[in-house]
Amino acid sequence: MDVATPTSDLVVIGLGYVGLPLAHQATRSGLAVTGLEVSPAVVDGLNSGHSHIDDLDSADIAEMVEGGFTASTDASVIAGTRNVVICVPTPLSDEGGPDLGAVAAAGRAIAAHLAPGTLVVLESTTYPGTTEEVLRPLLEESGLVAGSDFHLAFSPERIDPGNATFGVANTPKVVGGMTERCGETAAAFYRRFVDTVVQAQGTREAEMAKLLENTYRHVNIALVNEMAIFCQELGVDLWDAISCAATKPFGFQAFYPGPGVGGHCIPIDPNYLSYKVKTLGYPFRFVELAQEINARMPSYVLQRSLELLNDAGLALSRSRVLLLGVTYKADIADQRESPARPVARKLAEKGATLTYHDPHVEEWSLNGEPLPRATDLEQAMAEADLTILLTDHSAYTPKLLTEHARLLLDTRGVLRRLDPASVHEDGRTTAPINRDGVVVL
Repeated sequence: MDVATPTSDLVVIGLGYVGLPLAHQATRSGLAVTGLEVSPAVVDGLNSGHSHIDDLDSADIAEMVEGGFTASTDASVIAGTRNVVICVPTPLSDEGGPDLGAVAAAGRAIAAHLAPGTLVVLESTTYPGTTEEVLRPLLEESGLVAGSDFHLAFSPERIDPGNATFGVANTPKVVGGMTERCGETAAAFYRRFVDTVVQAQGTREAEMAKLLENTYRHVNIALVNEMAIFCQELGVDLWDAISCAATKPFGFQAFYPGPGVGGHCIPIDPNYLSYKVKTLGYPFRFVELAQEINARMPSYVLQRSLELLNDAGLALSRSRVLLLGVTYKADIADQRESPARPVARKLAEKGATLTYHDPHVEEWSLNGEPLPRATDLEQAMAEADLTILLTDHSAYTPKLLTEHARLLLDTRGVLRRLDPASVHEDGRTTAPINRDGVVVL
């Protein structure tokens, strides 16, 4: 092959929650990195040293720029690189499968500038077969052949927004190449800035690994969510049962109930696998049942809210309800697929007057209308007829919740989590906080 001299080590296509941390770590490791992004506002912000995601602050972006990183909307930057990693969104389509429009657009952009010897890696989550059945033909419109003229691989992203312990460098990276040589080339590339690289047998196995990880979580969260519903009716303290079961040093991993599931991974990714299985003529019953159970949790939150208010002699239609936390997980600003929205919608439909508080979200709307944001949290809790904790931000401490909320529905078990200080030498634990008007989902 006639291989041109590259002018950059890496082009990352898509600079969101996946692509930007990848570009950051690669830049810190000494690679010359260019980011390709369709949003001019994002590009201008990054080139000015400003971040738009939780996991990186503006100091991190400034460090990247000083290290040579640049962002661009011009796809011609691909022509001067040896490695291209695709990190574009793959939302669900109306048919329930992945919308691969952004992947296809990236593939066509790469094909227009693809040089011999280039490594192309897809990191966007999708169904098994996408890399070779969808992306490969688009790339080969360049006239180059995958596996002989250029390298093609899939590597599932494992970004966990807000995780201060595991990032790009110290999270093992799974890589599957279209050919053995493609896999080895991709593994060698990632080893330049990732501590541990695990080679899968091929692209399909790497694609399936990602879906297996998230389907495992999806199904187990659905299990405890369903248990939360019937344990409440049976008079069983599920949180205590989980704490007890978690003492087993093998064969058990603790999952916890909540108001629903959010983010991209859990509510979205398992549907890709279900979609692919349906093309074989089978239903994926575990995934479909888990989706049904998790999707009903906002309705269960509504039911528990009605019960709590009724016990206090109040009607939801005449009540002021304060929602604590509208992001999908604690201590980040990411609102993707947050269960707070369907919960709020159901409460509003029943006539509740809603206010929200979230330390990470300055403005929040429901059905296109802005929702009032509480500025004085303690006062707002004292004035609300019902406070519903939807996201367990660290600001919402047990002391704050129990001292200021008149009625409280804790959907995240903040009041039931075991405080290490409450464990006695003989293994006994101090009873969790409990008082009238406090209900844990």
